[in-house]
Amino acid sequence: MTSRVTRPAVRLVAISDQPLSVGEVLDSLDDAASGGLVLFVGRVRDHDHGQGVTGLSYSAHPSALERLQDVCARIADEYDVTGVAAVHRVGDLDIGDLAVVVATTAGHRGSSFEASRALIDTLKAEVPIWKHQRFTDGSEEWVGSP
Repeated sequence: MTSRVTRPAVRLVAISDQPLSVGEVLDSLDDAASGGLVLFVGRVRDHDHGQGVTGLSYSAHPSALERLQDVCARIADEYDVTGVAAVHRVGDLDIGDLAVVVATTAGHRGSSFEASRALIDTLKAEVPIWKHQRFTDGSEEWVGSP
């Protein structure tokens, strides 16, 4: 008889003012049951809507971590996944810095692709984290703020 320990699907959820680690996300999802792992990394780019970007900062509402946990739990419930992880950066970021890392694992790649897409899209739509962009012409813009 073989026994198997079942791990909770939500493995890592964090909002951090420190640089993000893709390795930490991958390590949190390491298990023998997962044949597919889909990872999305969002980085700060040097442009947006035709304007040059010099940098940005992210601010999070005090409820953001709880909302991110809820989003991860929903994705774990709605999709056939074995693992879910999501981390988002706050504070000042430079061009090329990692802003968000999300990943899911599943027995097969299809489920993981679908879940990861839903995870990043739902995070962006529902988690109260706001982006303040600074442009090369001296202007600035808040994105996602109420």
